[in-house]
Amino acid sequence: MVIEVDDGIVLHTYWRSSAAYRVRIGLALKGLAWQARPVHLVRDGGEQHGAAYRALNPQQLVPTLEHEGQVLTQSLAILEYLDERFPQVPLLPADAAGRARVRALAQLVACDIHPINNLRVMQYLERDLQLPAPARTQWTAHWMVEGFAAMEAMLAGSAATGTFCHGDRPGLADACLLPQLYNAHRFNVDLAPYPTLRRIEAACQALDAFVQARPENQADAA
Repeated sequence: MVIEVDDGIVLHTYWRSSAAYRVRIGLALKGLAWQARPVHLVRDGGEQHGAAYRALNPQQLVPTLEHEGQVLTQSLAILEYLDERFPQVPLLPADAAGRARVRALAQLVACDIHPINNLRVMQYLERDLQLPAPARTQWTAHWMVEGFAAMEAMLAGSAATGTFCHGDRPGLADACLLPQLYNAHRFNVDLAPYPTLRRIEAACQALDAFVQARPENQADAA
């Protein structure tokens, strides 16, 4: 996706990357225009491993965001950068306790669920450990269910939860939750035990910002 009038933001992205999806949601929530530089994570062994991209991001991961001469990596760091640089539509609450709660929810997904289910882990399980597809699917579902159960309890048991993860405005935690739920649907994970997550998912999906960011709505979608 390339938006004609932009805010000088370039996002190196892949349509189905959960981490890139988070950043696309954040950009859309803030109403920021940006230019996409697709990085195909599978074709030709993965474009992220090429010399040019490796020089930009030594981790060989997406997303990478370029803005005003800065090269930023790691989705949560990028989202917090955007929040500080473009504070008009905040992704984090104004109070310290609220910010800590939202960060905890976001990190539950971004640090505890997603990293052990992402593409390079799945490729390692397949190529190096030679796990068959059913075992890899079981691995993926197990860690999602563990994380979703904890997140459901944290959200359902808190008065701070509103229409969205924190209050009645979507933010950082929602930007992390929605891509992980997208993955859960892909892997046919049963979400019935998580009514709060499903309710928040429905509220987010009703907003244009989340629709714009969806994987199938990206120009590089396969």
